[in-house]
Amino acid sequence: MTIALPKGRIAEDVLAIFKKIFNEDFEFESRKLILKKAGFTFLNVRNWDVATYVEKQAADIGVVGYDVITELRSDVLELMDLGLGKCRVSVGGIKGDDSYKNKSEIVVASKLANIAKDYFSKQGIPAEVIKLNGSIELAPLVGLSDVIVDIVETGSTLRENGLEEKEVIMHSSARIIANKNSFLTKKKEILSLIEKIKEVNGA
Repeated sequence: MTIALPKGRIAEDVLAIFKKIFNEDFEFESRKLILKKAGFTFLNVRNWDVATYVEKQAADIGVVGYDVITELRSDVLELMDLGLGKCRVSVGGIKGDDSYKNKSEIVVASKLANIAKDYFSKQGIPAEVIKLNGSIELAPLVGLSDVIVDIVETGSTLRENGLEEKEVIMHSSARIIANKNSFLTKKKEILSLIEKIKEVNGA
């Protein structure tokens, strides 16, 4: 079974779960992107690429944030909430300034363009979404946007930049996802692994 993991803390946490299950060390060697152990092949990929590897069946299952699955509108099966990497997707703006609520159309900066569009569309608010890939907090400070839509964990980055959380759009955490074909052909194997993960993860 091939498993796609996002680089960084989540991958380390997931491999720690496998260590508990199989009582063996699971660790990527320094710069290696593939780890083969105990009948599994782990792929170390960028967070935003996990769902693509799974959807295209380069991996049978993967671990990725619910926000990423939602943003990419990934055609995958969601099997389990691991409860790791908890965060929320929120609307942020300049502290004390709620003038955006009175505008007939607002400008929103975000790397989560689809989530932002869907949210404001459901609110009945016309919104122009500017897609940015980093330093999103800068946009309202320099007049590029009225508000931002971004991932918030503690809110400290917003506060440090004179911004505040205005509205929570959704809560997110790491989910185990599966390729639809892989789930059909390896159902027993995948479900057995999920049960083992639940046992050691206290789910």
